[in-house]
Amino acid sequence: MAAEIVNPRSASSQENDKSNKGQEGGAEPLDSFDPAFALHRGGKMAVQATVPVRDKDDLSLAYTPGVAKVCSAIAEQPELVHDYTWKSSVVAVVTDGTAVLGLGDIGPQASLPVMEGKAILFKQFGGVDAVPIALDCTDVDEIVETVVRLAPSFGGVNLEDISAPRCFEIERKLQERLDIPVFHDDQHGTAVVTLAALRNAARLSGRSLGELRAVISGAGAAGVAIAKMLVEAGVGDVAVTDRKGIVSADRDDLTPVKRELAEFTNKAGLTGSLETALKGADVFIGVSGGTVPETAVASMAEGAFVFAMANPNPEVHPDVAHKYAAVVATGRSDFPNQINNVLAFPGIFAGALQVRASRITEGMKLAAAEALASVVGDDLAADYVIPSPFDERVAPAVTAAVAAAARAEGVARR
Repeated sequence: MAAEIVNPRSASSQENDKSNKGQEGGAEPLDSFDPAFALHRGGKMAVQATVPVRDKDDLSLAYTPGVAKVCSAIAEQPELVHDYTWKSSVVAVVTDGTAVLGLGDIGPQASLPVMEGKAILFKQFGGVDAVPIALDCTDVDEIVETVVRLAPSFGGVNLEDISAPRCFEIERKLQERLDIPVFHDDQHGTAVVTLAALRNAARLSGRSLGELRAVISGAGAAGVAIAKMLVEAGVGDVAVTDRKGIVSADRDDLTPVKRELAEFTNKAGLTGSLETALKGADVFIGVSGGTVPETAVASMAEGAFVFAMANPNPEVHPDVAHKYAAVVATGRSDFPNQINNVLAFPGIFAGALQVRASRITEGMKLAAAEALASVVGDDLAADYVIPSPFDERVAPAVTAAVAAAARAEGVARR
């Protein structure tokens, strides 16, 4: 059985919901005042059968006794599970609710609307079925053990909205123990889309990635992953800043993750504040929130790129960024050049599942970024360095590139 994202309730049942106050004391329901609540009432997804169960003959094939033949065959040849169940086309979207959007640690139940949203994006943009799983635990080893025990039901695991630095350890341990793709989208999806936009910004300006010096504000999950990917892609130098300034080897307050970060970033040996790092920099990438002073943006190199991706308030407002930067991107849909993870994760998983990849490699992520950048093609412009999530070319291009890279790197199993 495969899942199709559908409205789980009929129009008549929705009307009944609206007529039923559903609130203690007879108060008006929240969706009487806010369309977001109206849309979310009853949830945003459901499971729908892909085979008919119209009579006893259908029932005998879909369930007992027919299903027993399939179960016995899989027991004898475990690889048949990919052909006779939905395993190879379904992803578990797993969270513990500790870093949900900009809301922070709101817990597993409050995270469910976001996880449902992620699942319908998987389906809408990549044709991949996904199941939201919100875990009522935050201990690293408990999360790992739980996901490992759930893994036989899924072809891949998408980790979502888990706070740093635990997210790094959870992903690493799951990758060590599972032979299916494990992907923390807050890290790698953001990095893939950022690199794709940067590739096109560099192309627009006639520069190579190797000529650029980038500064990343934020040393959390996204910042660390972006730094690793930019270095892997050949960006000339990358400096990362946290609340205390530039992450550099001379600091004695670094976490293990930041110590590792200091080993392969900041070739220039900069120390001090974000403002210090931005002097003469070619690229600003914001994944931290807060506000960057206009004077710091003005100190960047001529023809700089500003990717201010905090939501809902970018670190540098586009009106300010456009005074000094040749290319401006944000994480918002109401400005051009939106850096949106939905451009990456559906196609990445679709490509990995298509070839039954055992994991998602750095090469697969780099291939995804290159494919995403290539969609823009000859339409490249300062306000169009990254395609829209609704561009129908995006997911097929990323899927094909990821599948090809998986085969080239030897992690494909078909």
